[in-house]
Amino acid sequence: MTHAQTPVIVGVGQYTDRLDSPQYRGLSSVELAVEAASRACSDALDDPRVVAQIDGIGALRTFEDSIPRYSTPFGKSDNFPHSIARRLGATPRTAVWAKVGGDTPQTLVSEFCERIAAGSLRVALVVGSEAISTSKHLMANGLVADWAESIDAPVDDRGLGLEDLSSPYTRQHGLVQASVSYAVFEHARRARLGLSREDYAREMGRLFAPFSAVAAENPYSTAPVAYTPEQLVTVTERNRMIADPFTRLLVARDQVNQAAAVLIASTDAAQELGIDRSKWVYLHGYSCAKERDIMSRADLGASPAARLASREALSAARVMLDDIALFDLYSCFPIAVFNICDGLGLAPQDPRGLTVTGGLPYFGGPGNSYSTHAIASMVEQLRKRDGAFGFIGANGGHMSKYAVGIYSTRPTQFNRCDSTALQAQIDSWAAPTVAQEADGPATIESYTVVHGKSGPSHAVVVGRLDGTGERFLANTHDEDDRTLQAMIEEDPLGAAVHVRSFEYGNRFVFAKPGR
Repeated sequence: MTHAQTPVIVGVGQYTDRLDSPQYRGLSSVELAVEAASRACSDALDDPRVVAQIDGIGALRTFEDSIPRYSTPFGKSDNFPHSIARRLGATPRTAVWAKVGGDTPQTLVSEFCERIAAGSLRVALVVGSEAISTSKHLMANGLVADWAESIDAPVDDRGLGLEDLSSPYTRQHGLVQASVSYAVFEHARRARLGLSREDYAREMGRLFAPFSAVAAENPYSTAPVAYTPEQLVTVTERNRMIADPFTRLLVARDQVNQAAAVLIASTDAAQELGIDRSKWVYLHGYSCAKERDIMSRADLGASPAARLASREALSAARVMLDDIALFDLYSCFPIAVFNICDGLGLAPQDPRGLTVTGGLPYFGGPGNSYSTHAIASMVEQLRKRDGAFGFIGANGGHMSKYAVGIYSTRPTQFNRCDSTALQAQIDSWAAPTVAQEADGPATIESYTVVHGKSGPSHAVVVGRLDGTGERFLANTHDEDDRTLQAMIEEDPLGAAVHVRSFEYGNRFVFAKPGR
């Protein structure tokens, strides 16, 4: 028997406003969020009392509020949670504006479940959205919109949290954009496995082709197309290289118009409202962990913190991996999925499948809010599979943060999960010594060649200085086409280089001409 304050997910809603749809509406991020929130409330119970009972709202931060290059000329809300609440007709006492990170949908759901269990909230809404496609469409066609909105209402604005995701050193060397950092991680994993570039590309294609097949059947997908493994990794005019080894079709698709919402209530509130028990889904276990910063990771091709968080959530839920019927592993890039598979002994081609949405490159990657869709989709599927368990893995930053939730319709008492000891373990790990200014002979540990629309532009390498073993970051010299071409023609993993420090950063060349 569950306690009266046990939290349950009672409603979920999703919405996609595709440019190519006859029903395209051109909604702003606030309007998209309200649409999804309205659907979540109606999913729980088609009764205005549901909205009236919402006393907590948590909003995911849009990319425009996260990254300067996503800013638009159309204005935005200065209080995103309350903009959504007011249009919805809710008057929450608690409003949270989350930090940057794809882990935040799960961490917000976990937090609101804790608050409901503690009695400080009764009904809470987690909601996120992105209107990047509409913004770009308007700008490309010289159209205007007024999305500016100012609301004076108390909000727990947690800021960007970007200081946790990069450092002056990584920014100086261009290890900032996700496609670049994850490409470096991917090659580090390839080095550990001893695979050729061709073999590794095949593995990435085999991993993500089933994701695209799921997306092709999902009515909320941004790009509902099923691809073969070969199509995903073959470079063509429409599938250009982004950052070696990633083609466009292996990269999270952030140009979307998508929104999702999750409505959580205490069991007594759900009963008072008359929400049918067939709607209820319980959070059985959860956890979260922060990885070491990029240069302090012993293995650039893995995130042991994410694996430990996964095991801790399973343990809290008192289930084994074999008990999980459904997975949604955050899939911004292949390495984010491979990492969990490697760490948990989960086959990349597991017949249960690794996504319930279709994944970020195909379903869509709405900024920080993708896993809100994953949770919503998981709830919908678990309702059809009474008593089954679902695993949500939500990744943030540069494999910097990971949050896990284990869900089921099976009733359970809520047990608060504390990841403090887990985090202390992670923080205690030994780290490689980093040479900020690197000079002398060295070896490439991992790398990527970054491509623009017209071809390769520069390279980023992580290397180790000969003798000391110190790790460093370096780039190719400006207009050093010879080195770039050599890196494309021959596998540079483990290659000998010479690195030199300048006031603008470290630069490298191959130790042997033509290498």
